[in-house]
Amino acid sequence: MHPFTYTRVSSVREALDAGRSGGRYIAGGTTLVDLMRETVETPETLVDISALPLSEITATAGGGIRIGALVPMAVATADPKLNSLFPVAAQALRGASAQLRNMATIGGNIMQRTRCTYFRDVTADCNKREPGSGCAALGGYNRGHAILGGSDHCVAVHASDFAVALTALEATVRLQAPDGKDRSLPFADFLLRPGSTPQREQNIRRGELITAVEIPAYPRPLKSAYLKLRDRQSYSFGLASAAVALHVRGGVIREAKVAAGGVATVPWKLPAVEQALIGERPSDRLWAEAASHASDGARPLQHNRFKVELLKRTVERQLRTVGEME
Repeated sequence: MHPFTYTRVSSVREALDAGRSGGRYIAGGTTLVDLMRETVETPETLVDISALPLSEITATAGGGIRIGALVPMAVATADPKLNSLFPVAAQALRGASAQLRNMATIGGNIMQRTRCTYFRDVTADCNKREPGSGCAALGGYNRGHAILGGSDHCVAVHASDFAVALTALEATVRLQAPDGKDRSLPFADFLLRPGSTPQREQNIRRGELITAVEIPAYPRPLKSAYLKLRDRQSYSFGLASAAVALHVRGGVIREAKVAAGGVATVPWKLPAVEQALIGERPSDRLWAEAASHASDGARPLQHNRFKVELLKRTVERQLRTVGEME
């Protein structure tokens, strides 16, 4: 581990001043500390923001919810408002172990970096870690890598389950800049596809601080749930996942929000699936036809071609599960 300085702040203003000077924000540290141990990341200054007043979960007008950036995942998972309004989000948070949920925060969760083995192996070529060095995954063992959203520079999968739920629900990220200005960013624009600059993963400016994520209100009743398929039942990262929310009224689907994880470089919204559902009556035929669009545009690699069919089956299974909820 490289030498670094550490400072603990007690106000948002102090944090922003330290961030303006290049300090890296840290709270639970469940991702950053690991990357520092492996010398994947070598920040010169850590700014401990865990004491900031950003740990509340509040209902917003009309039935939405605001989750402070420093709310521990375990607290969010157990929150009755989140479980009542958006169970898909609470379920997505349960994908991590109890130890991680107790330490990790909501803000840290959406900022976490990929679990790509080549990214974490400092002897391997990785454009995300060292721009211009190449992508070892393209010609290597790429079973767990992306079939959607990749580029010739990177095919690493985004790791967050919670981010998949936020993408499906079209959440927003609230940020505060060192100049004091607040910014609200659609979650779909917060996480960036790799393109030719895979080292830039979030649409966040120097020194900006995530203060909250907000899920908007939806017509009720809203049925939702999250499903993750993985190699083993113990805590591991998914090969494919699906977040689904449906508003059904009068026997017809009026709203459909669907996103996939484990298969793309960012949580992947599925608008073609959503459009195939809206205005239709739930049926087995509908679930299968809508899910057939889930892998539109997929570019599988040598070892992950199975993900094309796995994604469609995962989405179909979850559409049926949510569609049949009472």
